[in-house]
Amino acid sequence: MPKEKDFIEKTFEEMNEMERLKYETAAELGLLDQLKKSGWKSLSASETGRLGGIMNRKIRKQKESQENTKGS
Repeated sequence: MPKEKDFIEKTFEEMNEMERLKYETAAELGLLDQLKKSGWKSLSASETGRLGGIMNRKIRKQKESQENTKGS
């Protein structure tokens, strides 16, 4: 059984929304090859922080746009 921080390649349909966001953000940062080779545990603290920060920004932006849509 793989450890939690190991990279497990899944199809896009198998991923939940948060996993998709994490995967897409890692791809944007050019980290996919590293993840496929060595897993999530191979990321440095700065890479992990950057990944989380960008994900957080995207989540906030998505929530704001949903709230604006509801308010219209």
